[in-house]
Amino acid sequence: MKRRSLPVAVALAASTALLLTACGSSDAGSKANDKIAGSDAGSQEATSSPSPSESAERPDIKLTGGVEDVFEGWETGNAKKDAVLADAARAQTAINDAILKGKADTPGLTFYYQGEALTTSVKWVQKWVNAGLTYTGTTRYYNPKIELFNDTSAGVSFCADETKAYNKDRKSGTVDKSPASDDSYVLYNTRLEKTSQGVWQTTSGTSVRGSKGCVQ
Repeated sequence: MKRRSLPVAVALAASTALLLTACGSSDAGSKANDKIAGSDAGSQEATSSPSPSESAERPDIKLTGGVEDVFEGWETGNAKKDAVLADAARAQTAINDAILKGKADTPGLTFYYQGEALTTSVKWVQKWVNAGLTYTGTTRYYNPKIELFNDTSAGVSFCADETKAYNKDRKSGTVDKSPASDDSYVLYNTRLEKTSQGVWQTTSGTSVRGSKGCVQ
């Protein structure tokens, strides 16, 4: 297995091999892939880190085992946009938590994902379980961009830096510290829909591994 690619890119074409690189991610870094899912226009870049989103009671998700998610620049100062970004961030942590626990039915997945995104996320977590793998280290999420389509739908794109995150054998605890490469950087584009309880659930998305816009 090669170094991990988390969180899962949601609602994508299925991967042809279980490499624990981007789940069904596109190999082409085209201009179309650089757009926010569901948007035909550009978007505004966010700054800072996630803040609480509205008033719904959310699952308490805490990563363990030396794993950390770091979100850079995830506040815009706009309350509506920051609510979307906060739940987009929580969705990433929810799927990471599911992989660490080795369970495809954690409360976080069904809370932050819906539709195609939920189906694909559950399948991706199960692949990790079947492969006997977990992971360790830090994933950095940066350069978020957001567009509000209307009051109940939005698009968010962002980059993930996985250069300090590594596959780990669940039984032996052996960590695979393969050298980082351009493929350690992933561009994600996601669409989110707001529920009646005020939660922004991820419903679909795409990813591009090795995207020039994310490689640092």
